[in-house]
Amino acid sequence: MGESKRILIVDDEPTILLSLSYCLKTPGVEVITSSRIEAAEEALSRYFFDLVIADIRMSGMYGIEGLELLSYVKRLSPETEVIIMTAYGSDEIKAEAVRRGAFYYYDKPINIEHLLGKVGELGIPVSGSASVS
Repeated sequence: MGESKRILIVDDEPTILLSLSYCLKTPGVEVITSSRIEAAEEALSRYFFDLVIADIRMSGMYGIEGLELLSYVKRLSPETEVIIMTAYGSDEIKAEAVRRGAFYYYDKPINIEHLLGKVGELGIPVSGSASVS
């Protein structure tokens, strides 16, 4: 029997946290959510995560908190994969996310089926089908 997997979802929108958590929670997968960067950093310092899914803009003035979190994750745990998502994307932000080590980048709204496929590529169990209204 394989080890359980752990996913951290970081977004300041409660509906995103609930929806993604619902779609990603399967047997053998623990999902932890955080609406604040500080709480996410604390969780990252306590636990190993196989995957972090983070919004870039977390109600901050500059709107790049998720990119800073991406750099933090890669310094702390280089083997942890990071998927970045944003409603305020640009080619420059996408290029910067990739440069910092993002596994994948989504413009919101994200396609849940595609996200589940990407998560599955990482060897993390996903449910067969999910939809978020």
